[in-house]
Amino acid sequence: MPKESKETAPEPESSGTRGKDQRGSGFLIPGSRWILGGRTPRGSAQRTARAGAPIPSRKTLENIRSKVGAMSVVAAQRLEAELPWFRELQPKDRSELGLVAQRGIAAFVTWYEQQDDDGLLLNRLFRDAPPDLARAITLQQALQVMRVVVEVVEDKVPELATTHDEAVLREGVLRYSRDIAFTAADVYARAAENRGSWDARLEALVVDGVLRGEHTDSLRSRVAALGWTSTGPVTVLVGYAPEQTSPAGVARIRRTVAKHTSDALVSIQGNRLVLILAGLSTLDRSLERIASLFGPGPVVHGPEAANLFAAAESAEPAHAALSVAPAWPDAPRPVDSEELWPERLMAGDAAARHALVEQIYRKLAGSSTGLTETLSTYVSVGHSLEATARELYVHANTVRYRLRRISDLTGWDPLVPRDAFVLHCAIVAGRLTDDCRTEQG
Repeated sequence: MPKESKETAPEPESSGTRGKDQRGSGFLIPGSRWILGGRTPRGSAQRTARAGAPIPSRKTLENIRSKVGAMSVVAAQRLEAELPWFRELQPKDRSELGLVAQRGIAAFVTWYEQQDDDGLLLNRLFRDAPPDLARAITLQQALQVMRVVVEVVEDKVPELATTHDEAVLREGVLRYSRDIAFTAADVYARAAENRGSWDARLEALVVDGVLRGEHTDSLRSRVAALGWTSTGPVTVLVGYAPEQTSPAGVARIRRTVAKHTSDALVSIQGNRLVLILAGLSTLDRSLERIASLFGPGPVVHGPEAANLFAAAESAEPAHAALSVAPAWPDAPRPVDSEELWPERLMAGDAAARHALVEQIYRKLAGSSTGLTETLSTYVSVGHSLEATARELYVHANTVRYRLRRISDLTGWDPLVPRDAFVLHCAIVAGRLTDDCRTEQG
C-alpha cells in the first residue's frame, strides 16, 4: 500500500485573512517592498508556517546564487547614489557596510533553503559586523541599507526566476524583507539595552565614588565616559525612590532632570534616590520640579559644592538631614539640609552642631549690643516684644532693632517661629560648647 502523506492540505483562505501574511498579523502594502504589522513568535509555529510556503525551483535558486556578485555591485552603486550619509562614512565603514549588504544578498538563498531557520542566520548577518560599524550607523540607516539590498533583489526577480517561479520568488523577497527588518531592529534593541545597563552600572559606580570623596584617575575617567562636562558647582538632592525604579523609570527621571540642568547623575541606592545636579537654571524653582520625581516622603538638598569631585560636601549633610526629616512633618519639599540643623543636632550630628555654633552663636556672641541676651530673653518670655523690653529695661523699639540685627547677621529671623527655634538651638549648643571648653581649660 502506498504510504500516507504526512502533509495536510492548506486550509482555504477566509475573507477575514485575505490580504494578510498568514504567519503574522501584518498587512502587505500594495506597491511596497516592506511589510508592516505584527509578527508571530519564532519557534515551532514559525517553522510550521515557513514549511508551508512555496519554494522556487532549484534552477531559480542557482540563478540567484550565480548572480550574487553582480547584484552586490549594483547594491554598492545604489548605496553610493541614494544614501548621502553613506558617502560621508569613513572608507573602512563604507567597506564593512558593503560587505554586510553583500552577505545580505547571499543569505537570501540560504534563508530560502533552510526552511526550519529560526532567525540564527539573519542574526549572524548582523552579529558578524564589527562593533564600531554598529556605533557608526543608526537603526534607521541600517534599515535603509537593507531596503536597498531587497530592492536590488526584487528588481532582478524577472531575470532570476524561471517561468513559473516569479510570483513565488517575489513573495519570498517580501518575507525576507520583513524578517531582516525585524532582525535588525532586534539587534539594535539588544545593543541599546546592553549599553543602557552598562551606563547605569557605570553611573552607579561614579556616584558611589563621588559621594565617598574619591579623587582617583579611574574615577575621573569614568566621569568622562559618562559625558559629564560641567566644571561648576553641583547640588546633591536625596529622597526616597519612587515605585518605578526600572531602567525605563530611571530613564524618565533622567530626561526630566536634563530639562533643568546642564549635567546630572542619577543613582538608586537602596530605597533612596540620589541626584547630583550641575548648572541648575533657577535653583528653587528647578529643585521644586525635580522633587516631584521622588517617592512619598521628604526630599532634601545639600549646600552647593564647588564641583563634582567635592559633591560629598553636599551629599553628607543631605543624607544626614533626610534621616531626621520626619521630626519636622511640615518641612517644605524639597528642604535645605541647613533648615534641619536643630533635628540633626539632637540626633548627634557633629557637623550640625559645629555649624550652629560657628555660623550663628559666635556671630551673636561677638556683638557688643547684647544680641545673645536679647534673643535668649525674647525666647524665654514667649516671643513678646513688650515683655522682652520690660525684662531688659529697654524700649520696645530697641528690642525690634536688635532682632532685626540678629536676622541681618545670621540670616535667620527671630520673628519667624521656625527661625526662632533654630536660633534658640544655636544658643543652647554654643553655651554647652563654651562650658565644655571652660571645664577642659
